[in-house]
Amino acid sequence: MAPAGGSAAEKLPRMAYSIVIRRHPATSTMTVFSLPRLTAFDWHRSGHMLPIALASAIGAVAIALVAYLLWPTWSTEDTGTPDRLPVSIGGTLFNVPQGAIRMKIQRHSGPQERIDLNFSFPSLEPPQPQKHVSADEVDEKAQPIDRIFLSIAAHHDTLAPDMRVRTIYPRYLEQASTPGEDGLTNRAFREGSPYGGEDLLLANTPSFTARCTRDGATPGMCLSERRIDGADLTFRFPRSWLAQWRAVAGGMDRLAAQLHGLK
Repeated sequence: MAPAGGSAAEKLPRMAYSIVIRRHPATSTMTVFSLPRLTAFDWHRSGHMLPIALASAIGAVAIALVAYLLWPTWSTEDTGTPDRLPVSIGGTLFNVPQGAIRMKIQRHSGPQERIDLNFSFPSLEPPQPQKHVSADEVDEKAQPIDRIFLSIAAHHDTLAPDMRVRTIYPRYLEQASTPGEDGLTNRAFREGSPYGGEDLLLANTPSFTARCTRDGATPGMCLSERRIDGADLTFRFPRSWLAQWRAVAGGMDRLAAQLHGLK
């Protein structure tokens, strides 16, 4: 019959097991209880991660949509420039077609002392850019001028153009007059006078006054002046246009009205 405490063979395994338990009590306990706790935490975390992931995706889509709607739409393409520029000359406002301005430095709005323009005739539209002439084309016959030139400058209270015609020019004119084109009156300036080599062309219906150089090595040119408030307008055109001076007079009137906005 075995002793009450059991045989030595039976006690040996129990003693070894108890020794292991005593040497590593914390490790054994944590091993037993940590496995089920980790598994429960993983399930708990997975249940919360799904809504967070969905909310993040929805937020990213919303941000992308707002950025798309608010993103600037401008580009570097040339949107063009205004057709007309408001220019003040001598305190007088003119609406000037930008394409008619001859000098690049004058192509801006605001006050200016002077501005130089040119227009196709008889359309009175800004002219097309001139084509470049090559060396082979220089000796070709010069093309006729198809433009009317206009300079607008502040007069600073100088003598008005109509007063000059009535009070200054007669001092230097020849006494005799000759009939000109289609009802014009032609009076020559005396040689040696400030206007020697020029003629004064006059008409009453419609009103027309022009001072013209005579044809020579270069074709003769005419100028006609008028005043609008603080600015003087000086038109220049070929003398050959005197054959249609009525159309020229009407064109100058229309240009003055278009630029200054007169009815």
